Amino acid sequence: MTNTAWLPAAGILLFVLASAVFFYIGRKIGGRLELRRQEQAHSTAEETSKRIVGEAQREAESLRKAAVLSGKEELIRLREEWEVEVRGRREEVEREERRVADREGQLNRKYDLLEQRERDTARRAENLGARERTLSQREQELEKLLGEERRRLEQLAGISANDAKAELIHRMEEEAHADAANQMREIRETAKRNAEREAKKIIALAIQRIAAEQSVEATVSAVALPNDEMKGRIIGREGRNIRAFELATGVDVIIDDTPDTVVVSCFDPIRREVARLSLEKLVADGRIHPGRIEEVVNKSRQEVDASIIETGEQAAYESGVHGLHPELVKLIGRMRWRTSYGQNILNHSKEVAWLAGIMAAELGLDVPMARRGALLHDVGKVLTHEHEGTHVQLGVEMATRYGENPLVVNCIAAHHDDVPHESEISVLVQAADAISGARPGARREAFETYVKRLEGLEKIASSYKGIEKVFAIQAGREVRVIVTPEEVDDPRMATLSEEIARRIEAELQYPGQIKVVLIRETRAVDFAR
Repeated sequence: MTNTAWLPAAGILLFVLASAVFFYIGRKIGGRLELRRQEQAHSTAEETSKRIVGEAQREAESLRKAAVLSGKEELIRLREEWEVEVRGRREEVEREERRVADREGQLNRKYDLLEQRERDTARRAENLGARERTLSQREQELEKLLGEERRRLEQLAGISANDAKAELIHRMEEEAHADAANQMREIRETAKRNAEREAKKIIALAIQRIAAEQSVEATVSAVALPNDEMKGRIIGREGRNIRAFELATGVDVIIDDTPDTVVVSCFDPIRREVARLSLEKLVADGRIHPGRIEEVVNKSRQEVDASIIETGEQAAYESGVHGLHPELVKLIGRMRWRTSYGQNILNHSKEVAWLAGIMAAELGLDVPMARRGALLHDVGKVLTHEHEGTHVQLGVEMATRYGENPLVVNCIAAHHDDVPHESEISVLVQAADAISGARPGARREAFETYVKRLEGLEKIASSYKGIEKVFAIQAGREVRVIVTPEEVDDPRMATLSEEIARRIEAELQYPGQIKVVLIRETRAVDFAR
């Protein structure tokens, strides 16, 4: 091979060796550059992490300072509230101390006055003792003189003093019995004429307006709880929940040892119903706090108001009464939560409307007007005790205000004989009212109690001398007593009826009033043959 032939091979070899050297050198340089780049990235990541950690520490420090500041503000607020409460309690204690000091001063003045009276009484006792001794001496002298005078009169009259005294006492007793019987009859008639209307007004104002005849069962509502733990949630922290509930509803919440039960107490049945519904919703929901309580109470009150309107409309429809003013419809709906001696006023009013309508139809009178007057005759009973007057006066006022017919107004005003009846319809309403309230079982009275009351009436009347027969009629509202004419005279009948009536008042319990009627009859019988 020649030298020229080796030159390309040597060039190729040199090129391959140079390429290998450059590749090796480039790889080394690239590795160093990659290593340097990774080191720079690592240092950059460390700086970024340090910066993030620093920012997080600064943010945490600011949050801590804000939390500390908020805690201090809350502490200051609580301290101010505590100081206000302490100041109020201190003022209350000071008022109580002043009141006790005033009472003590009054008691000291009364004690001084009593001591003065005791001294005056002692002086009067000494004076009375001296007078008694003087009077005893004079009485002895008078007795001697009377004895001598009595002996002289007996000698002149020819009759002993005891016989004359007995005759005088007998005549005075007869005259006293006759005068007492006549006076009692006059007093009774005068009292009936003058006092019956005022007595009805007073009783109606005291009983119907305040609803004091309702028993405890009619003034409380029980709400079932899922467990006793719910009682604590109802009470709330330091009692704030129960106070907020009572303030919003106007009722008393009674929480005692009764398991899984809370009692709501209030004389106003509407407020009691609102409170019962609200408490049931709060218990079912589980969220109990003052804000939620106020919201639920408002919703329950709206529901009860809607139910009142619906009940009034339904009662008017069932009674066949149309065109009532919306306010009168509300008052009728409120009757659902009112009772009188256990008799629901709404059911009573509907029953009176049906009875009055039936009797009006039989007599050919205005049936719709009779039903209207009967349905509204007790509408005044649903008004609260904040309104003054009897339920009759309030009912007349409501009916007049909302444009009712004068015949309807007279039905309301005359159903207790407070004013004269102006039409036959008002008489029918009064009769239907008496029938609905007087029938056995209408008002709260068990059958056994009813029978015992009738037996008690007959037993009391039969216990007197000269009674022949006794009949309890009108569902126990009247007692008729037949006397023996030979043993009971006319003056004795007045006193005997008075005695029987007073014993019935003292020994029996009954609604309304009981009429005592004594009958004395003398018959002469013969036959014509």
